[in-house]
Amino acid sequence: MKYSKQRDALLTLLKSTRSHPSADWLYSELKKEFPNISLGTVYRNLALLAENGCILKISTSSQKEHFDGFTHQHYHFVCNSCDSIYDVELEDTGLLNKSVEQELGAEVDSHSLVFYGICSECKKRA
Repeated sequence: MKYSKQRDALLTLLKSTRSHPSADWLYSELKKEFPNISLGTVYRNLALLAENGCILKISTSSQKEHFDGFTHQHYHFVCNSCDSIYDVELEDTGLLNKSVEQELGAEVDSHSLVFYGICSECKKRA
């Protein structure tokens, strides 16, 4: 991947937040530093960063994509009501890899897991 000032700023912005932002939010924030940046440039760079494992892409129940700058092994919970995304840290994620390897006789490099449901805030409102 060639160096790009805009891509570097995008990655820095993603790593500075735990909010799992959308491309639109990232675009509006980057526009402050790069007034001529296009939304297409943001989308292309997000796709490239995700493809290269620099960021994670998370789809919500409404099929809107959000992004996570933290690529360590962790999971996500997506609220089906408000589309909020929460990090879920579970212990011993290696056990899941080993179970799949034993089941299939395969070698697992990594995995991702997203839980969908209703968050505590939406449950209170119901």
